[in-house]
Amino acid sequence: MRVSVIGLGKAGLPLATVIADSGIHVTGIDIDMKRCDLINLGTNPINEEPKLQELIKKHGGKTLFATSKYEDAKDCGVFIVIVPLFLDENNNADLSVLRSVFNNIAGILKKGDIVVLETSVPPMTTETVVRNWLEERSKMKLGEFYLANSPERIMTGFSISRLREFPKVIGGVDEESGRKAYDIYKLFIPNLHLVSSAKVAEYIKVIEGCYRDSNIALANELFKISNELGINFFEAREWANHKYCDIHVPSTGAGGHCIPLYPWFLIKEMEKRDGNLNAKLLRTSREINDEMIEFWVKKIIQEGKKLKKPFPKVKICVKGITFRKGVKELYRSRNLALVRLLSDKRADVFVYDELFTKKEVQKLGLKWGKPEDADISFDPFNLILSVS
Repeated sequence: MRVSVIGLGKAGLPLATVIADSGIHVTGIDIDMKRCDLINLGTNPINEEPKLQELIKKHGGKTLFATSKYEDAKDCGVFIVIVPLFLDENNNADLSVLRSVFNNIAGILKKGDIVVLETSVPPMTTETVVRNWLEERSKMKLGEFYLANSPERIMTGFSISRLREFPKVIGGVDEESGRKAYDIYKLFIPNLHLVSSAKVAEYIKVIEGCYRDSNIALANELFKISNELGINFFEAREWANHKYCDIHVPSTGAGGHCIPLYPWFLIKEMEKRDGNLNAKLLRTSREINDEMIEFWVKKIIQEGKKLKKPFPKVKICVKGITFRKGVKELYRSRNLALVRLLSDKRADVFVYDELFTKKEVQKLGLKWGKPEDADISFDPFNLILSVS
């Protein structure tokens, strides 16, 4: 049996190596030829995933072959899609990358092949648009090929252990697709659960993200209230949390490819159905989290005005611009947004991030500097505001 994994990024590459380590030949497809070359040489291109190196060294260029050509996967009987999904300027899911991928798969799809979507998508995407793309291009109908959804549930830095230990679900567009996909996945995912349909599998991943976003928003709002009341939030949180209460840690908001996207999947679907009130909490949580940078900018400016110099001459350092500590990713990063908002306020702000070189920071249109050279430094990961 041969499996093709389309998308060898932070989620797809760990999955491809785990499949290869189970004894299955894998053809990985990615548009980045440099990444493909590194994998085939046995080199890990994702530094944030240290446990990945051992598996790539063992299988890269052997039982795991990386390529940018779909034709190289024509002998595969299973196709797993795990490419990024973005939101457009109106917060609608942009399916253009997925459309391109599935059109390419349809061009090499054979009778009896199994296709599984792992990218997190709005519920019912697999059974509607994905099925239509495959049927139209391949000239086959569901039943001649099989289609399922198994949303990824990894976390960068812990991907290998997540794949081997964390619960994972899979559901088919029809019963036969679900059963066949489950039988394949069970060969390399130990903690696997078959659910009733692809849309249930999609929904499980989306509501997990909504839960996180809403609870982060609650923590952020409680943190702002405690600030107004002069109460130590972290002391209160320590003793408030117990078996039945889990108040999250506050932050500058929620960024990355997951948490800030999933609520919009449901918000937009409810808008289409004229049921916007059914997503009121989700929308409010999104607003609270996105507005947290304004709260922190206000605090930083207040501290700056206490110093004995004009505010535009106060040197401010933000220690980290990624959306999460230790992960070199800027998509929807609230820390990067905070830096840009400070710049809009005409602050003399510069950045220090151990994951980026000075040249990389400057390429983003930002100033590079060290915290020790600043009048004020702000660590957005630990919410520490220091004044020298």
